Amino acid sequence: MNPLAAIGRAFLAFLAGTGRLGLFVAATVSHCVRPPWYPRLLLQHVIEIGYYSLPVVGLTTLFSGMVVALQSYTSFARFSAEGAVATVVVLSITRELGPVLAGLMVAGRIGASMAAEIGTMRVTEQIDALTTLSTHPVKYLVVPRVLAGVISLPFLVLVGDVIGVFGGYIVGVYKLGFEPVVYLQRTFDYLEPYDVISGLVKAAVFGFLVAVMGCYHGYHSRRGARGVGAATTNAVVSASILILVANYGVTELFFAR
Repeated sequence: MNPLAAIGRAFLAFLAGTGRLGLFVAATVSHCVRPPWYPRLLLQHVIEIGYYSLPVVGLTTLFSGMVVALQSYTSFARFSAEGAVATVVVLSITRELGPVLAGLMVAGRIGASMAAEIGTMRVTEQIDALTTLSTHPVKYLVVPRVLAGVISLPFLVLVGDVIGVFGGYIVGVYKLGFEPVVYLQRTFDYLEPYDVISGLVKAAVFGFLVAVMGCYHGYHSRRGARGVGAATTNAVVSASILILVANYGVTELFFAR
């Protein structure tokens, strides 16, 4: 019976963790719509998440657009369909690569930072001190970060889309020999607002997931420095997995026929 007992313990632990996460998300959403609010903290986290993440997101989407253009050309050349390169680049970036890559980069940079910061506050009893000062920890620590994630990621993705399409343009024009006017014309002919909107909705969802997972694992960290390190790792891994799962769900919602 020992193997069954181990499976049962793991399953019960999974259910307990899922319940804690559900209650944490419910409390966060509830406090998002109730005063008091902290606009200065919100602005601070918007700058931290959005502005300071621009370089890494820009570089990632730039080279992704360049690689997509190069790979698309080598593949389409077999079927004499090289003219579709610009369309593939812009649709790939706006629908999928822009939101997903930005979400993963922000998860690695910001999710880990949130978990480490809040986890350190937990193990040093600063969160308990907030409670004694009649300041709700979720309201003060979690809500500004979650709102900043939801606000910042769409703007990051919008900038990343432009940079990624520009990367494809550079490769298409200066390496593959496309005419600049023709390449731009094909880019705009097949791009619809629906494609960009779907990517921005994905970005908002990913921002929520990254911020929630970073705050959740930091808020529930234990056992000193080792617990903070584990919370940081768990925040990045869980946020990355949830981004990929949510990506399929939102894609199914927008593009299933």
